[in-house]
Amino acid sequence: MTTTLAPGKAAPSDNLGHVIFITAAAAMGGFLFGYDSSVINGAVTAIQHRYHVGSAELAQVVAVALIGSAIGAALAGRTADRIGRIRVMQIAAALFTISAVGSALPFSLWDLVLWRTLGGIGIGMASVIGPAYIAEVAPPAYRGRLGSFQQAAIVVGIAISQLVNWGILQAAHGDQRGHLLGLEAWQVMLGVMVVPAALYGLLSFAIPESPRFLISAGRIDRAKAVIAEVEGPGTDLDARVAQIDAAMRSEHRSTFRDLLGGRFGLLPVVWVGIGLSVFQQLVGINVAFYYSSTLWQSVGVDPSSSFFYSFTTSIINIVGTVVAIVLVDRIGRKPLALIGSVGMTVALALEAWAFSWLHGGTLPHAQGVVALVAAHAFVFFFAMSWGVVVWVMLGEMFPNRIRAAALGVAAAAQWIANWAITASFPSLSGWNLTATYVIYAAFALLSVPFVLRFVPETKGKTLEEMG
Repeated sequence: MTTTLAPGKAAPSDNLGHVIFITAAAAMGGFLFGYDSSVINGAVTAIQHRYHVGSAELAQVVAVALIGSAIGAALAGRTADRIGRIRVMQIAAALFTISAVGSALPFSLWDLVLWRTLGGIGIGMASVIGPAYIAEVAPPAYRGRLGSFQQAAIVVGIAISQLVNWGILQAAHGDQRGHLLGLEAWQVMLGVMVVPAALYGLLSFAIPESPRFLISAGRIDRAKAVIAEVEGPGTDLDARVAQIDAAMRSEHRSTFRDLLGGRFGLLPVVWVGIGLSVFQQLVGINVAFYYSSTLWQSVGVDPSSSFFYSFTTSIINIVGTVVAIVLVDRIGRKPLALIGSVGMTVALALEAWAFSWLHGGTLPHAQGVVALVAAHAFVFFFAMSWGVVVWVMLGEMFPNRIRAAALGVAAAAQWIANWAITASFPSLSGWNLTATYVIYAAFALLSVPFVLRFVPETKGKTLEEMG
């Protein structure tokens, strides 16, 4: 006898393996996001020497991809509503692939900037479409854990890029400008991204379109088939389609105009989404992945060890993300965010204290140990909280009628904040490394009252209950 499930309830776990495959394929965009974000870490010093640029110019080369990411994030929501989630993934994969090839074979600094900007657009599109698609296909009971796949893919991408960079550096005898495969080592580091980019594109042909997009496009039979795939054959498909259709009929295609309202221009929930995105970046997390090798070398660590510490940091990042995946549906989004904020504040304050002992380009042994331990602790607390919670909540917290547009705005704000931190770090650290980390610690501390006062809990709610 077939059991009929009420619409929106969790299906039996018979199809969970298939849902996990679909989610993992969609999250490959997150893998590329992490890989591209971190791979530049191994090329920073070499690019500076190759093109004879100062710290300010170097920061722009590193950060320019983030401007492209903001553009891609702003475009992705409306584009996905028009042509579908899968097509946007395929466009992003094509941009990633072109960027990887171009970055490996630049003629000069200006076209390296162009290729990284193009890749950034792909990253921005993937950063929006990944969590949105996963939230739309995942059964409610598993949505938090499946939504965490996006961040898990990001941290795995970061770790793999650091491991590949370290391997390439060893093959080039420890010289970032050493020759390998007819190119300089740093060029090979950037070019290897073509492999996961092509895989992302191929996987996008193996997963179904979002049921919500299919219903909006009038493809009801296909939408039912996809719902049966992801929620189980016992689901009442007619009731589920009717539930989604009713929610969609009460709305219209979201645009920026739909986000306007409230006392400060935008709807309050949109400001909360922007706040989550901005706080996630203002704690300085990407400094750990864009500049860690250069940072450790600046305080007296040799290049090979600095690459190794970058890799160990990325492993801690994975461990923290696994902890978050286990806890996000058990204790909720807000408690995780608060635990992470407190932990990050303490870790960043300890880093600031340790760097205050920096003299003549080296740290005393005890302070060096504190700096390394605190840096790893900071990454752990970020990964087990804000790294996962923000991506999950951005996919969940907005009402259906504004979800796509609001996601685009929140993700664009995230990329702009990311750019501001990335572009300012070389100059700030050159001015005062201790003060730089005090600033990051202050933002971590400020995130506590923000979460307590403004952030809603979305644990266990269906997307149709969000407004």
